[in-house]
Amino acid sequence: MDAVGVVLAAGLGTRVGADGNKAYLPLAGRSMLAWSLDTLTRLPEIARTVLVFRKGEFDLARDTVSRELGDAAIELVEGGDTRHGSETNVVRYLAGDIESGSVDVVAIHDAARPLAGPEMFRQAIALAREFGGALPALPVEHLAAAGDDGLSSVSGRPALVRVQTPQAFRARDLLHAYRCAERDRFEGTDTSSCIEHYTDVEVRTFDGDAANLKVTYARDVAVAQHLLSDRGRHSGSR
Repeated sequence: MDAVGVVLAAGLGTRVGADGNKAYLPLAGRSMLAWSLDTLTRLPEIARTVLVFRKGEFDLARDTVSRELGDAAIELVEGGDTRHGSETNVVRYLAGDIESGSVDVVAIHDAARPLAGPEMFRQAIALAREFGGALPALPVEHLAAAGDDGLSSVSGRPALVRVQTPQAFRARDLLHAYRCAERDRFEGTDTSSCIEHYTDVEVRTFDGDAANLKVTYARDVAVAQHLLSDRGRHSGSR
């Protein structure tokens, strides 16, 4: 049984200031999406890597992969109008291999998080195999509730976290959840929300990484550029 790594790159870049798809913004010598694809293709735990591209950008996706990743085996799947739609398309694409049992885990990652390291993918996949689902999370600290009487502490309430990607899940549960969501026209905010809505999978969290930032605003580009430049100098690239 094999794990499949998926990189979602079907969005836009309005908040980051990009004219088009921010996944193709250059960062430290290569497109943003190429960093995550490169990480996945180097992992022995990942048998296949899939790039979900935005409608109308097949040529851009194909040419970028060929130019920046050489002969790396990257499968291309057209995305949907929403994140959930893109996830539905890739799950549908993998359905036959999931049903046959040749794919047992799917790890889904945002192209806008180019700094996710290999260990994060390894941990997500291992936990998904053991428990059914896993995702990295960071604690949210220094919170207060605002009310008519001013601010009050939120201590004693359930711990709040900020979730990141990659999010990994057992493939059969993922396929079941997205087929149910398609039937019911349910739109999840991320992969785990759909899994939690339609299955009893125990989604485990593990320690996220503050450096695994999501490139959302223009200032994030400079930070990611700096961190990726350091990584490239120390580890080399394809």
